[in-house]
Amino acid sequence: MKKVIVYSGPNCPYCQQAKKLLEHKGVAFEEYNVRADPGKLEEMMQKSGGRRTIPQIFIGDRHVGGYDDLHALNAAGGLDEILA
Repeated sequence: MKKVIVYSGPNCPYCQQAKKLLEHKGVAFEEYNVRADPGKLEEMMQKSGGRRTIPQIFIGDRHVGGYDDLHALNAAGGLDEILA
């Protein structure tokens, strides 16, 4: 399975939903709190083409986007393929 990274922050309902979806699928992920670590915020913005909203989710080298993007990908049946 590919490495999954979730850039998130505290008290973020979309972050919680994204993590819940990944956990439901049994996916291990690394989580970075961009509110506590400005360096991770800069890293996230570089990797995502300047996006500042959280969460930002990466699977391998692919930028998936935020929770809505992750949910849509899963609903369309593409998430498992990308994770493999």
